[in-house]
Amino acid sequence: MTNTTVANTEKYELVVGLEVHAQLSTASKIFSSDSSAFGGKPNTHVSPVSLGHPGTLPRVNKKAIEYAVKLGLAVDSRINLNNHFARKNYFYADLPKGYQISQDTEPICIGGSIEVHLKSGETKNIAIHHIHMEEDAGKSMHDQHGTDSLIDLNRAGVPLLEIVSEPDIRSAEEAHHYLTEIRKLVRYLDICDGNMEEGSLRCDANISVRLKGAEKLGNRCEVKNLNSIRNVQRAIEHEFQRQVAVIEAGGHIDQNTLNFDDNTGETSVLRSKEMANDYRYFPDPDLPPVILTEDDVQKVRAMMPELPKALYHKYINQLGLSVYDASVITADKDLVHYFEALTGLTDHYKTAANWMMGPVKSYLNEQNISINDLTLKPAQLADVIALVDSNKVSNSVAVHKIFPVLIKNPDKTAHQVAEELNLLISEDSSDVAGFIKQTLAKHPDKVKEYHKGKKGVLGLFMGDIMKLSKGKIDPKKTNQLLIEVLESSK
Repeated sequence: MTNTTVANTEKYELVVGLEVHAQLSTASKIFSSDSSAFGGKPNTHVSPVSLGHPGTLPRVNKKAIEYAVKLGLAVDSRINLNNHFARKNYFYADLPKGYQISQDTEPICIGGSIEVHLKSGETKNIAIHHIHMEEDAGKSMHDQHGTDSLIDLNRAGVPLLEIVSEPDIRSAEEAHHYLTEIRKLVRYLDICDGNMEEGSLRCDANISVRLKGAEKLGNRCEVKNLNSIRNVQRAIEHEFQRQVAVIEAGGHIDQNTLNFDDNTGETSVLRSKEMANDYRYFPDPDLPPVILTEDDVQKVRAMMPELPKALYHKYINQLGLSVYDASVITADKDLVHYFEALTGLTDHYKTAANWMMGPVKSYLNEQNISINDLTLKPAQLADVIALVDSNKVSNSVAVHKIFPVLIKNPDKTAHQVAEELNLLISEDSSDVAGFIKQTLAKHPDKVKEYHKGKKGVLGLFMGDIMKLSKGKIDPKKTNQLLIEVLESSK
């Protein structure tokens, strides 16, 4: 690819639509009672029903329906009350029935959107076309045997939700944020673990380019089975460059299904793109319609937790947190649960966020544990915040001396630890005055520098004073008193 071709990308607009498959965390499969658990021995989570043996009949998993409604409500979709299943016919070795049970003309969730926050500060709503229910296929493995491909049908029949976006995505960054929000959302809702490495969340990307300002969409290529958010970005970036290069050379973009090689970062043709009529959809004769009522929908709505979008805006607009803090905290629902408990015990919301983003996150990273494994309870951390706010200990002492002890002694309070370690700030102003006097006597040359206008030496004085006091003084009051002493000594 020449530098000229790369420069010419400026003329083109990237257009992407994503199809995200979320594997639902139900105990059993969508149309049979087989276990849907990940990690069983090959071909042990199967039965005559999931294998499609003659005379067997599927039955719909009620929990899968509930999970689909949950996700639809979370993204502001319209919930379709009259649901029908169809057979999508195609042959793969890992599709035992020779067809996949899916939804065709009447998906359970219609419309909706996902809000993403870009690095530029822009907020964008990416529209969702629909969300439909279907069953998963099995898994083909081509690297387990020297000459043969191996088939594991444990996954066949596991419930999926396919989230189909509109072609609203205009950059790899937008795709990254969109997928991150979906993964966050399914985890908040407890309907999918979002683990892309295990295939719980998979993505197909429909990618095309067109001249900027053009209304007609270009021919698209679909890159299949991308198993990480990073690979989705890489595939989009590569396809944009490749398609522009083809067009600039006078070529034509064929509508193909592509494979992505994560080693080379390049795509290759897998097969010619199928159209809907290639699948010969027809209503599944063994499954009656699933009819929901508005009451069913409202019952699901009542069970839903507060969602990341609402929490994000609450933390910024009501609690006064920064965009960064709100983004990091809402990225993890367990972190949110801890933070919500903490802010229920203190109204120092920004201070609480600082503790979460600083000492708490650092400790979790160092120990490689989750917030659920933290022995320090929200009530203890709220006590630490109160102790600092009442000027009984400095923030530095709280972070470096009290916090580590509380983690090892979860039955103690912050005040108990401060007393035991003799860390409480002295209220005796004569002690503070004595520390100031010692420090200034130690640095007569620096006192002269201060009098000549070098105010930066205050930091040196305060450092020595804090060492002499072992942190048992109020830094703000001490700093004020230090300035008064220096000014009066001119």
